[in-house]
Amino acid sequence: MMTRKKAIILLIMTSVLWSIGGLFIKLIDLNPIAIAGLRSGIAALVMLVYLRRPTIRLDKINILGAIAYASTLLCFVGANKLTSSANAIFLQYTAPVWVMLFTALIYKEKPRKSDVLVILVVLSGMALFFTGNFGPGSTVGNVVALFSGFFMAAMVIFFKHTVGAAVEITFLGNILTFLFSVPFLPRKIPDQTTILCLLILGIFQLGFSYILYTIAIKHVSSLEGILIPVIEPLLNPIWVLLFTGEKMSVYSLLGGLIIITAVVIHQIRAARTIKAETLIISDEEINKTKIPEMINV
Repeated sequence: MMTRKKAIILLIMTSVLWSIGGLFIKLIDLNPIAIAGLRSGIAALVMLVYLRRPTIRLDKINILGAIAYASTLLCFVGANKLTSSANAIFLQYTAPVWVMLFTALIYKEKPRKSDVLVILVVLSGMALFFTGNFGPGSTVGNVVALFSGFFMAAMVIFFKHTVGAAVEITFLGNILTFLFSVPFLPRKIPDQTTILCLLILGIFQLGFSYILYTIAIKHVSSLEGILIPVIEPLLNPIWVLLFTGEKMSVYSLLGGLIIITAVVIHQIRAARTIKAETLIISDEEINKTKIPEMINV
C-alpha cells in the first residue's frame, strides 16, 4: 500500500534522478541530437515494459503534445552541450511563466497582478544569464535553454487537454525523439563509457524516474508536488561541478535563484488558492445537501 511517506520518498528519488541529466549529458562525447535520441529510445523501452500494452491515440492533442515533449528533450540536451548545465536547467525552469502566458492567450483571460509580477521578476532573472562574462556558457545555448522551457510549457498544456493518460504522450514523444535522431546516430558502436552513460540516462534518469513520478504524485499534497521537484535544478549544477569542474557564474547563480524563488512562491500561492476555492465549493455543496434533509424532517 502506497502511503504519503513512501510517496514523498519516491518523489525525492525522482528529483534526484532527474538532476543527474546534466552531468551524464556532459560526459557523453556525441552529437546532442544523437544523445537525446538514444536516451529516449532506451526510455521508451523501459516505459514499454512498464505499460505492457500501451494505448497510443494519434489524435491532434497527443501528436502535438508528443512533438512538444520531443522538442523539450532535444532542446534540453542541446542546451547542456552549448552552455553550462546550470544555465540549461535554470532557464528551462521558466516553463511555468510560459504556461501562464499560454493560458492567458488561449482562454483570453486578463492576467492577475501577481502573475504579471512573477513574469517581470522571472524576466529580470533571465536577463542575468545574458549579462557579463558567460564563462562556459554561450548566448546560443542560453537561447536553446529558453526554448526548452517554452516547449515544456506547451507540453504541460497538452497534458491537461489530453483525453488519455499523459504517459501516452511521453511514450510517443520518446519514440519521435529517437526517430528524429536516426540520421545523427554514430556510424560505429560508442565506447563502453558512452554506452554506460546512455543506459543510465535512458533507464534511470528518463524512464524509471517518470514511472516513479506517476506513482508518487497521486499520493502527495499539491505543495509537496511543487516543492520536492525543486531538488532537481538545485542538485543539477552541483553534480556537474563535483565531477566535471564546471562552475556557475555569479550572474547564473543569481538569475537561477531569482527564477526558482519567483516560480516556487507563485505556485505555492496558486496551490493554496485552488485548495481554498475547493473547500468553499465543498462547503456550499454540503449546505445544499443539508437543506433538503432538514425540509424532509
